[in-house]
Amino acid sequence: MRLLLIIPAFNEAKNITSVLREVKQLQILQDIVVVDDGSSDETAKLAQAEGVRVLKLPINLGYGAALQTGFSYALSKDYEACVLMDGDGQHNPHDIPSLLEPVLSGEADLSLGSRFLKENRVAMPFGRRWGIFIFGKLLSFFTRQKITDPTSGFQVVNRRLFKFFLQDNYPHDYPDSDTLLKLHYASYSIREVPVSIRPRTQGISMHSGLSALYYLYKMFFSIFIVFSQRKNLKSGGPKCTSALESSSSH
Repeated sequence: MRLLLIIPAFNEAKNITSVLREVKQLQILQDIVVVDDGSSDETAKLAQAEGVRVLKLPINLGYGAALQTGFSYALSKDYEACVLMDGDGQHNPHDIPSLLEPVLSGEADLSLGSRFLKENRVAMPFGRRWGIFIFGKLLSFFTRQKITDPTSGFQVVNRRLFKFFLQDNYPHDYPDSDTLLKLHYASYSIREVPVSIRPRTQGISMHSGLSALYYLYKMFFSIFIVFSQRKNLKSGGPKCTSALESSSSH
């Protein structure tokens, strides 16, 4: 199976070199694309210096838009699955093999890395942990599947799924709980996999300050919209055997 690693990056000049070197040392994925989301620093230049393909967006369009750019590239080059990994160094490349397994085996369309299924949990502000807990409970209720880390950006998606995302089914800013709920109603299968998340050592999280408040408002509203459109998603979604129940043991 042809695999592509997509790393969306915005002003990650302090982290991108070490992230790319660590991934390449593991020799798990040979094809890597960094989507530079309108950075004002040397993120793109440093990524190019590591010998990977860089797709540069002219302005900052948002995390979701950067991933859509990566998906478009993957589709045009006939990749069969994409690994999604942040450029800030928090995601541990050593977890990629276990994250790939559910998708490569055909068990799931989306493999979702969860930091809450391992003992070595990273410290985070109470407000953020509370938000993840609430959205996880909401998502678990609607999907009838236990979801512990709906905000995780450490994922693997198969070709069928990233084609679905390119059909105007992916938000431009924060693709989190609302996107997972949309996938459930469209009959795509999800499997959570334990991963370790490392503390961010440099730079600023996209969920800090006022962005965190906007995120909470936007996510509650987006979940309501997806729920109200569930019948259309069910009728227009792919006809496939869901593996949602198989992960209920977590």
